[in-house]
Amino acid sequence: MKRYLALALAGAAIAAAPAHAQDSDGKVQVKLLGSYVIPDGKITAVNEDIVGLPDTLQTEANENFVPTLAVEYFVSPNFSVETICCMTQHDVDAVSGLPNAELVSDAKLIPATLTAKYHLDAGAVKPYVGAGATYFWWVDVEPGADTIPLGVTRTTLSDELGLVLQAGTDIAIGDQGLGLTIDAKRYFVDTTARWYAGDTLAIETEHKLDPWVLSAGVSYRF
Repeated sequence: MKRYLALALAGAAIAAAPAHAQDSDGKVQVKLLGSYVIPDGKITAVNEDIVGLPDTLQTEANENFVPTLAVEYFVSPNFSVETICCMTQHDVDAVSGLPNAELVSDAKLIPATLTAKYHLDAGAVKPYVGAGATYFWWVDVEPGADTIPLGVTRTTLSDELGLVLQAGTDIAIGDQGLGLTIDAKRYFVDTTARWYAGDTLAIETEHKLDPWVLSAGVSYRF
């Protein structure tokens, strides 16, 4: 599914690229994007378990589509730095051991991200690659519906630093700074989930998130 989404975004952008377009030489580029977030969420370790979880328990986080604002500054024609602003929301469900059980509900995440990018100059179409750092900041996490009958009163996900790789293409439309953008990011970051019954830590598990974020939208460079 991830491969098909990436190919579809790339095909749409290539088809939309005008052969005669020129790009602006402005230092700042602002992008308004739609982003499809595809996280993993599987358990990599169980550190605490006083309730007797099944040995076969495995989880995944649901996918989400969110608006994203990106701001980019060009330090030279070929090098830039970029940051993004968005919030994404996910549930974490069991896929084995406790099939379909909701373990985490409406977890809201701000993926603070900063990347350095190198741009190839191919006329109106400018592919780029980038890499950088991210900080996953969980601003609200609720216990899953199927954990509350077990006595769970609070659930947390740990904020974590991680790495991000990036690739995409900017496509200029005319010479007034307008353009189209497609972008793919792969994050490498984990989190520790904790379920509490009152003040007692009942369950602690480590999860690999490593989401893909596939984006497309419009840009303005000035």
